[in-house]
Order: sequence, then structure tokens, then C-alpha cells
Amino acid sequence: MRRDYFTLELRDGGDDPVEQPTVHVEYDGPSDELETRLTPGTDLDLSFRFQTPVDDPDADGVLAITERLTGDFVLEVNADATDILELVDAAKAYGQEESDAPGCYSLEIDVAGGDRYATDKRTLLVYDDEGSLLRKHSLIPSGVEL
Repeated sequence: MRRDYFTLELRDGGDDPVEQPTVHVEYDGPSDELETRLTPGTDLDLSFRFQTPVDDPDADGVLAITERLTGDFVLEVNADATDILELVDAAKAYGQEESDAPGCYSLEIDVAGGDRYATDKRTLLVYDDEGSLLRKHSLIPSGVEL
């Protein structure tokens, strides 16, 4: 699927740790193509990889969503690195404030035609432009070893 079928909106909750941050993706391509990848009960993982050096003030990258069990690709969408890092910071703050919440942030995927996939997430791995994990910029739940 082409990246231009997707629109990404990150709602980071601002300075209010009581509001859960959200990764919202809208898909306006052929609906059957994405729906086959988002079957009920699908558990998804999110990761972000910088396409430019991390310290570049205009850094950008790709947010990837994969199926947790198989690692199969679901979708990719271009994203501004600053927005992703702000979302991670907001999710960390929300997770500390709302320790009994099911997730630190929510993922919503809207498909043209009205279908919606929504879930709460605790993990978002961030990689530099060479593929090395950036632990301090990632959401890694306590007790998880990578």
C-alpha cells in the first residue's frame, strides 16, 4: 500500500498528562486491502525510524505498524520526528500519571467507509537512521527486555 493513502495525526495531549495521547491514522485507499490486514483481534506494534540524523532540526522518518505475532507489515506513514518524540514524552507522562490505564497511548485507524480499528498501546520503539534502537526516545514497558 502506498504511503500517500494514509494521513497521520498525532494528538499528544499537550501539557495535560490526564489526557491520553493518540496516534490517529486515516486511510483513503482501497478498503479491502487494509481490512485484510486488520482482522479482529489483530495485535499491532508501532515503531518509528528516523530517515535523517536524529539531531537534524528538520528530522523526519517513517511510522510503521506491524502485526505483533507474525511481524507482517500493516502500513507505513511518513511522520515528523519532533511530533513522534513529543507523543512519546506525553505517553510517558500519561503512563506515570495513570499507572492503571491499559495503555500509555491509543492507536486509531480509520478506513474509508467507516470501519475503525482502535486499541491502547504501551510500546513504541524508536530507531535512528542506521537502525539502532534509541531507548531513551522509545516507550518500553518495565519488565520488557529487548
